[in-house]
Formats: sequence, C-alpha cells, structure tokens
Amino acid sequence: MSTTIARSDRRVSPVFLGLVAIMLVSAWAVWTGSAASTGFAVFLFVVSGWIVSLCLHEYAHARTALHGGDISIGAKGYLTLNPLKYTHALLSIVLPVIFVILGGIGLPGGAVFIERGRIQGRWKHSLISAAGPLTNALFAVALTAPFWLGTMDGVPDPFRYALAFLALLQVTAAILNFLPVPGLDGYGVIEPWLSYKIRRQLEPFAPFGLLAVFGLLWAPSVNEVFFGAVDSLLNGLGVTHLDTYWGQEFFRFWQGEPQIPAGL
Repeated sequence: MSTTIARSDRRVSPVFLGLVAIMLVSAWAVWTGSAASTGFAVFLFVVSGWIVSLCLHEYAHARTALHGGDISIGAKGYLTLNPLKYTHALLSIVLPVIFVILGGIGLPGGAVFIERGRIQGRWKHSLISAAGPLTNALFAVALTAPFWLGTMDGVPDPFRYALAFLALLQVTAAILNFLPVPGLDGYGVIEPWLSYKIRRQLEPFAPFGLLAVFGLLWAPSVNEVFFGAVDSLLNGLGVTHLDTYWGQEFFRFWQGEPQIPAGL
C-alpha cells in the first residue's frame, strides 16, 4: 500500500495564508495605532489568530494520524491547513468564534475525520488525540514569550492586551480539550485504554460533550474556579489578569473604546 502524499494534498492553502495575512496586518494596525478603531483591529487580530490556531490544532491531529497509519488524511485536504476542508464547518469554526465572543473561552470543536481502523496501537490513538491541545499549549507559550522573557517594555498597551487575550484563549482551549469528557480530546486520550463496555456506554454522549462543558462554564461557581486556574497559569507565564481583562475589553469593540485608568 502506497503511503505517498500528493504535493497538492499537502500544499498550504491560500485560505490559511489569507488568515495569516489578516492576523499580521491587524497586528500591525494594533501596534501602530493606525486603525480608525483600535478595538476593531484587536478583534480582527484575535479572531484571525484564533482561527489560525484552530487550523494548527486540527493539522496536528491530522499529521499525527498520518504518521500513525491513516494515509487517507492527505486526500481529505487536512494537511493543507484549509479550515473549509474540515468535516463540520459549524463545529470547527463558527461555534468556537461564538464562544470567544460570548464568554472569552477558547474551545475548539471536532473537525478532522480520522479513520481509526487504520491505526494500530493504543499509544498512537492517544497521541493523535493529545496532539491538538498540545498545539494550543505550545501556541500559548509562544504568545506569552515576550511576557516571561521580560521584553514587553515599549510595547504599545493595546497590542500587549490583545496578545494576552489571545494567549488566554489558547490556555483555555488546552485545558478544556484535555478534560476526559466524551467528544473532547481528553477523552480521546484515555478512550483506547477503557474497556469495550465502558466505551459503548459513553459513546452516545460524545455529540453533547462540547456543549455540556460550555454550559457548565456559565455556572458562576464553576466559571470562577476555572478562570482562577487559567489566571494562575497565565501569571506563571508573566501575563496578569489586567492584561487579559483589557484585552477582552478592546476585543469587544462594539461596546466602544475602553477607557484605561491612568497609571496602569
């Protein structure tokens, strides 16, 4: 059986390159303050950056599955980083962006279809599931590098806040996706190690796991504990709660430009 992937099946999609271009141009607009609305520029930067991270998240799943034995990945277009190739555009792109707008929560949805029957070995299955949220974790480390390296002096405040808010989304995505809830990647990590009986019992809940987690986060007590843990992790990376708070305030440009108190 041939494992050769056609060049067209792994060529980076113009759609993904366009998203990267939007992210870079909006980042420049936030940095220079050249946009008519700084808040709208922050919104474009965060949303485009978030979608880019979703593409990388799903690419990590697909690439790991390819090396694990699923050679159908290439023909499905998953290696092109094109979000339009994903199985469920609504779950993959639209819902995650809505989650960000409503609650500042980064929660990727299911996207790439992996033919698990082609993959042998429980460790390979676990690694395929873990690859996505691990990508979000690495993205968070990269975004916060200027903070924990102490190189933020002279960086314009709106850009600092936008970077912090995008990092927060990556941290929330990594944590939530590692929850052992059916339908999320964390469950995919442990599923190969469960008995057949337990897997069958939990299988019907998989389509509702994502929404159930998001619904729980609306409970004030759960929300407080969760974001307390997120803030602690970000603090360890040099990002303060004020950084992420003002980042979200700028992101919500439809509420008007935030007035940052003097001395912050």
